[in-house]
Amino acid sequence: MADIVVCGGSVIGLSVAMMLADDGHRVTVFEQDAAAVPENASEAWDRWDRHGVAQFHQPHNLFARARQVFDEELPGITEALLAAGCVWVDPLAGMPPFIEDRSPRPDDDRLRYVTGRRPVIEAALAGATSSRANLSVRRGVTVEGLVTASTPGDGETPHVTAVRLADGDGDGDECAADLVIDATGRRSKLGDWLDEIGAPPPEQESEDSGFVYYTRFFTGPETPQLIGPPQMPLGTVSILTLFGDNDTWSVTVWAASADTALRGLRDADAFTRVVQACPLQAHWLNGTPITDVLVMAGVMDKRRRLVVDGEPVATGVVAVGDAWACTNPSAGRGISVGLLHAQRLRHCVRAGLDDAAAFARRFDSATEHDVAPFFHDQVANDRARIAQMEALRNGVDTPASEPMTELFGDALLFDADVFRAAMETVTCLALPQEILARPGMAERIATRAGGTPMPFPGPSRDQLLQLIG
Repeated sequence: MADIVVCGGSVIGLSVAMMLADDGHRVTVFEQDAAAVPENASEAWDRWDRHGVAQFHQPHNLFARARQVFDEELPGITEALLAAGCVWVDPLAGMPPFIEDRSPRPDDDRLRYVTGRRPVIEAALAGATSSRANLSVRRGVTVEGLVTASTPGDGETPHVTAVRLADGDGDGDECAADLVIDATGRRSKLGDWLDEIGAPPPEQESEDSGFVYYTRFFTGPETPQLIGPPQMPLGTVSILTLFGDNDTWSVTVWAASADTALRGLRDADAFTRVVQACPLQAHWLNGTPITDVLVMAGVMDKRRRLVVDGEPVATGVVAVGDAWACTNPSAGRGISVGLLHAQRLRHCVRAGLDDAAAFARRFDSATEHDVAPFFHDQVANDRARIAQMEALRNGVDTPASEPMTELFGDALLFDADVFRAAMETVTCLALPQEILARPGMAERIATRAGGTPMPFPGPSRDQLLQLIG
């Protein structure tokens, strides 16, 4: 069995640590935030101090892919989430009214998932680590860099054998490891760490997704009913409604960060007026606000690949979840895709760590084949939506979408099975290209497209600006 270090004790870090500890490896998690794990959901939301996670109190979601991974790899976690107050969500509850066939299908349950607010989800996972043998979580410890067995010569691949830790006196300490896993999230410093040990630069791509998010959380005795899709485009804004845990929920209005006329949405009264003007979401305001309007911007779509031209830039170290790739949060995919990535990492570790270069290539191949397509799909969606918002804001024709994508979006409003297929893509169980490749699906979509549903109701651009004032 191997000694494994996980850098970062958030949702993905804790999950992969538990998976590997359950396989018998000796796993140590280093988490820089020192605050102790709270005992209940109320403390998790109100008092947990997680400076290392910028979006800790922003909306999050766990999709069906997340439940699938938990149930397959970490039995009992779904039940732990429910015990913490997280709730079941059925995507089929928002089936469009134009669909006449409401009969259930044998595998409908696979679309259901359990979700809640990020601090409550993370607290439930942290609680589950205490019962794991071979697993130690050390909070308040910062990883400062990587350690190699020797200084690599020209053409040699650096091999990581330990992490360098910081302490209060400024002097470092080391923790040896057969494998180091970077799960430090969006703020990962892995690029700097690799540079310090003389590794060639990884393959990287990065761009600002161009969105700004305005969110408010609510509580009340009656959870709002979902009418229509949870994420709904309404001209130059989109609106996102998510269920939380323990009788809470959130409403998010998001727009292009370049659309300065909408910055008034940070004002609670303006935010309320805009949501009240959206007939399918106005009732989500029927609760008690538990936050002001929370603003988040500057979110990057970025990815790094540690195998370049078939050769690892370093061995003995990998990145997982947001430390590998992250996208804007409007689709709520981050944790679900990160858990899929953690699952693939577990399977690659099971295949062996003895040949470090072979392991690096094996994990890179699994990442590129099974996980990276979700990143590329989201980036394409981000670019299309921001271009659409810009066109509508400037009063010009919106860019044409790919014909089959447009037909898909049309047909799902009328066909029960096409809608279910769409929910597979929403909940990260499948990619659009997988759905379209299924026998007969493209023909079914083409046949059922072409109806005349009413557009989603909401304020026009002029009304939006008046409401914001």
